[in-house]
Amino acid sequence: MEPLTASRRSRSGRIKGLNVATDAQGWSDQMRARGLTVAGVAIILLSAGAALLPAGKTISSDMIGGLLITAGAIETIAGTMRRNARPFAMAAGIVTAIAGLLFVLNPETHLFPIVWPIVGWLLVRSVILGAEVAETAGSVRRWTAYSAAMDFLLAALLIAGLSVSTIVVSVFGPTRELVASFAWILAASFVINGLMLLEVAACERCQTD
Repeated sequence: MEPLTASRRSRSGRIKGLNVATDAQGWSDQMRARGLTVAGVAIILLSAGAALLPAGKTISSDMIGGLLITAGAIETIAGTMRRNARPFAMAAGIVTAIAGLLFVLNPETHLFPIVWPIVGWLLVRSVILGAEVAETAGSVRRWTAYSAAMDFLLAALLIAGLSVSTIVVSVFGPTRELVASFAWILAASFVINGLMLLEVAACERCQTD
């Protein structure tokens, strides 16, 4: 029995050592906090850019794609800094970047061909963030749930408004108000996500104090 116990202790020590080495090669607590803060602020700034999109009666697919790719890249990098729920955090960013890539590869300036990819992006994000809730705790869990709920609500609002909006567009074209509401949906998703990252950063900072 003694050799077996020693073997288990040795294996446990190697595993702990590997985890410590992996963490040491990654981000320190202070770097996590700073990096997540920068990422949160950057995504909130992108939300302002999304809110300013309706400069006319159409939205450029390249502009939407650029915003989504940038937000997705930031979120993916921020996900690598996360202590918990790292795969889910990175997956949410990757999905956002892929949605942006779709807009760049399939340019379309008319309003409604670009609505369904946004609906899909919001729904997939809400599912990923919903799964992430189970891997988090405290205020981070609460803000992750807020972000998941916001994306689901925004997708539901888009779906509910499609029938009425289709009539409006067919008669009047994509009006400035309709374009503005679409742009604000992007902005709302971005700002809640940015606030969630700031909360994660605050929790990381508390652990370093």
